[in-house]
Amino acid sequence: MSYPIFLSIVLVMRNQAASIESVLHEISLPLAELVSDYELIIVDNASEDDSISVLKKLTREGGLPNLQVYALTKEVDSDTASWVGLENALGDFVAVIDAAADSINFLPSLLEQALEGADVVFASNQQKPRQSLAYRACYSAFNSIYQTFNGIHLANEAPSYRVLSKRVVNFILQHPMPSLTYRHLPATGGFTKVNLSYSAKTRPSQPKRLSESIDRGMRLLVSTTRGPMRLVTALSLFGAGANLFYSFYVIAVALLKPDVAPGWVTLSLQQSGMFFLISLVLWMLGEYILHMASLSNEGPMYHVAQEFTSAVITRREKLNVEEIRAKTHFS
Repeated sequence: MSYPIFLSIVLVMRNQAASIESVLHEISLPLAELVSDYELIIVDNASEDDSISVLKKLTREGGLPNLQVYALTKEVDSDTASWVGLENALGDFVAVIDAAADSINFLPSLLEQALEGADVVFASNQQKPRQSLAYRACYSAFNSIYQTFNGIHLANEAPSYRVLSKRVVNFILQHPMPSLTYRHLPATGGFTKVNLSYSAKTRPSQPKRLSESIDRGMRLLVSTTRGPMRLVTALSLFGAGANLFYSFYVIAVALLKPDVAPGWVTLSLQQSGMFFLISLVLWMLGEYILHMASLSNEGPMYHVAQEFTSAVITRREKLNVEEIRAKTHFS
C-alpha cells in the first residue's frame, strides 16, 4: 500500500562509516514504494571515523535521493540529536528510527495508525540490543522512579521508535527546552497516541555509556517533573513540624518533671528552634525553586491539536451576493 503523504525519516548515527551506505539503501528502497514523497534526515553525532566522507559521497550525483545530513560538532545524547532532525523535518509525518534497534519493516503499521487519526504512534521492539547488567539495572530503576513521579513508563509508553504528526512537532517547538522534553512530551501532551509492539532482530551496536545515561536521566527527571523537588520540600516541612513538636515536648517535660538535668531544657530548645528555622528556610527556598522551575520549564499555555470548519458558512454565501441596481436613463 502506498500512502499519499510526505514522510520525514530521522536517523541518528555515530561512527558507522562501514555500515551507513547499506543501512540507508535498506531504508530508502521500501520508502519509495511506501509513500508518495519522503526525505531521509541523517544526524551525524560527531563521528570520529569516515562517516562524514561516506555521507558526502551519498549526497553527490549518483548517490541516494532525498538525503539531508546534519553533522554535529560535538557528541550529544540521542534525544537531543534526534531533535536536530525533527526541527528541520518538512514532512506531514516524522518517523524517528534507531537503525540498530528498530525495524523499518514495521513502519507501515505505524503509518497506518497515524493516517487513521493518531497524532503519536510508538513502537517497541521486544528484542533489545545487548547492554551491560549495570546499564540494564540502572535503566529499569530510572523508569520505575520516573513512572512514580511523572506517571509514565518511558521505556514502555514512550519508546524512541515513533511517528509524529506535524502538529505534535509544532507543539514541542513552542516549549522552551524542546530537545529535552521531546522524549516524554508526545506521550503526556494530550495528543491521540497509539502504542504498538513487535519483535525483530536488532543490529550490533556500540554499548551505551552508563555515566552519560545517568546524567541524561537525572536531567530529564529533574526538568520534566516536580516530584523530586516536591519530596525535598515535604521533608523540610516535616522537619520543621517535628522540631516544633519537640520544642513543646521539652517545655512539657520541664513543667511536669522536677528532676530534669540542668541545662537540658535550654540546650534542647536552642537546638530544636535552630533546626525549626533551618527547615522552614529550606521549605521556603524549595517552594521558590519549584516556582522558578515551573516558569522556565512550562510549555505553551495552550495548543490547538485539530481545527474543523463547517462546510457551509452563511457569511461567505452573503459575500457572493451581487446587488443589481436599476439604471435610470435620461434622454
